[in-house]
Amino acid sequence: MKNTVIIIPTYNEIDNIQLMIDAVLSQSDDLHLLIVDDNSPDGTGQVVKNNLANYSGRLFLEEREGKQGLGTAYIHGFKWALYRDYEFIFEMDADFSHNPNDIPVLYKACKNEGADLAIGSRYVRGVNVVNWPMSRVLLSYFASKYVRFITRMSIHDTTAGFKCYKASLLSKINLDKIKFVGYAFQIEMKFKAFLLKANIMEVPVIFTDRSRGQSKMSGGIIHEAVTGVFIMKIKSLIGKLEL
Repeated sequence: MKNTVIIIPTYNEIDNIQLMIDAVLSQSDDLHLLIVDDNSPDGTGQVVKNNLANYSGRLFLEEREGKQGLGTAYIHGFKWALYRDYEFIFEMDADFSHNPNDIPVLYKACKNEGADLAIGSRYVRGVNVVNWPMSRVLLSYFASKYVRFITRMSIHDTTAGFKCYKASLLSKINLDKIKFVGYAFQIEMKFKAFLLKANIMEVPVIFTDRSRGQSKMSGGIIHEAVTGVFIMKIKSLIGKLEL
């Protein structure tokens, strides 16, 4: 997995971060990991610092002032990775809802199978979700259906956050024009890749709800996604959506 970096945003992930660092970097000696930490008060950033020497040249930490949102953390990571000429750039959560053992599968889709964007999909083959309450499963599943209907993207898991981008695709997207900061960020990035006619491939994965730490989901995040998708689609139709 040469020229590959995993980007993981963190905020109060003290229960997960050590396990995640070890699990990700054990996938390949060539794999690099960037943690973007929003000044976690629980000491997440310090745990990363404690590992920098052990994983010298493979583990990196970018610290930001205060909690600024998922989308801006990924944008920060994307710019960091593009500046350093990584060819394959991953998004991943810190809570093990995304299985590090699936990293090679997404990498293969981009490296060998022609994907510009590989999505770790919960819904491309049925519903592959473990330990979520039924209300959360239904919310996620029908949110993806809603987004698919509005945007006309042929993607089953439109809100997925486990992804591998080719740098050649990311470099075409104006990262300074990304508007959303919550889970709608995931939709916006996919929609812009879709409008750029990227080859988007869904890879089936099993999503497992976090067993440690606190979820960051909120009503405001859901509202942003529901209303933002509709506005984004209208702008694309009238030529006002900046790619």
